[in-house]
Amino acid sequence: MVRVTLVQGDITEVSVDAVVNAANSSLLGGGGVDGAIHRRGGPEILAACRALRASHYGKGLPTGRAVATPAGRLPARWVIHTVGPVWSREEDRSDLLASCYRESLRVADELGARTVAFPAISTGIYGWPLADGARIAIETVRDTPTGVEEVRFVLFDERAHAAFEAALG
Repeated sequence: MVRVTLVQGDITEVSVDAVVNAANSSLLGGGGVDGAIHRRGGPEILAACRALRASHYGKGLPTGRAVATPAGRLPARWVIHTVGPVWSREEDRSDLLASCYRESLRVADELGARTVAFPAISTGIYGWPLADGARIAIETVRDTPTGVEEVRFVLFDERAHAAFEAALG
């Protein structure tokens, strides 16, 4: 069973096999975690994302899917990019959010990653309520069969850390 740990801090400074990027569908960088990973990781990540777009994802990476690139200058071997759903009051998109975590673990398994750092996917600019996002993240990681030994949720602030701590129980 995967060990789940919580850390408050900057995901770009965590030394793990794979860092998960809460990417936008373009894969070309953006704000929040996505922008920070691209800035800190450097041009190697952007070049790899451009190559992925050219070869497979011309219209963008679909929501809930995940792909990997080298990590550039990050203290990790790989970046796993996943596109979280935008939260909606009208439509239950929880399955797409859970898919981000499942697909990221699947890609981590393909890479042979033993340690993976996740942000709180979709809980920033995409508006997902933090407590619900934390619950979905923790439940999905616990319920997904994986060879990953440790999933580390790297949470930017105290509020997110508290929400994940409550979900972890």
